[in-house]
Amino acid sequence: MKVVLVSGGSKGLGAALVQAFLEDGYKVATFSRSVTPAVQQWRESFADLFYFDELDITERPACRDYLSAVESTLGSVDILVNNAGAAHTSLLPLTDEDAIDRIVDLNLKSTLYLTHLVSRPMLSLGWGRIINISSIVGLSGYRGLSVYSATKAALDGFSRSLARELGARNITVNSVAPGYLDTEMTDELDAKQQKQIIGRTPVGRLGTPQDIAGLVSFLASDKAGFITGQTIVADGGINC
Repeated sequence: MKVVLVSGGSKGLGAALVQAFLEDGYKVATFSRSVTPAVQQWRESFADLFYFDELDITERPACRDYLSAVESTLGSVDILVNNAGAAHTSLLPLTDEDAIDRIVDLNLKSTLYLTHLVSRPMLSLGWGRIINISSIVGLSGYRGLSVYSATKAALDGFSRSLARELGARNITVNSVAPGYLDTEMTDELDAKQQKQIIGRTPVGRLGTPQDIAGLVSFLASDKAGFITGQTIVADGGINC
């Protein structure tokens, strides 16, 4: 039974990913800064198949300790989904320097560090799946999201280069770039803004976390063994 690690899996898209993997019969580990009702439910419903701990991914010693606990409890990680991240809306000249550091540390540097830790055992296993959750913002750019866009574009470049480094060991690396999803990250949009987005989207709606979870599940499977180094867009056609 394969072990999946989903970073930032307590709510939103991360929670949908955790739920999908558990329902598909994987062992799943995740973390966030606090416990949510979803985490409590998984602990009760999936018992020995699920592991959670509170963790700030930017704290490197804690990250190492967490990964050791996952390996002791569930086994070596076969599939890593780098989902943890946050957005910050502000024009760059008006953005606080601490906010820039915070977004870069969380969205990019912590992902690099976690992947560094997880990928080393994958080399010994001779199999692995690494899936980075980026964004269409990293491909197209949006006003007020320059810092966020920079981190997400970096993840796409990271996926392409890492795919070349690890491919010979049967480890694939891909990015999934979601469009606008009906999650906490779009709650700050008012009704007019949501209507405009939906109007520009050919499928005529916001995406759901489940739309992305199905794609991630496929990339994590043996069926996707010949797909690597790609950024796969799931945005309802808004940027087509």
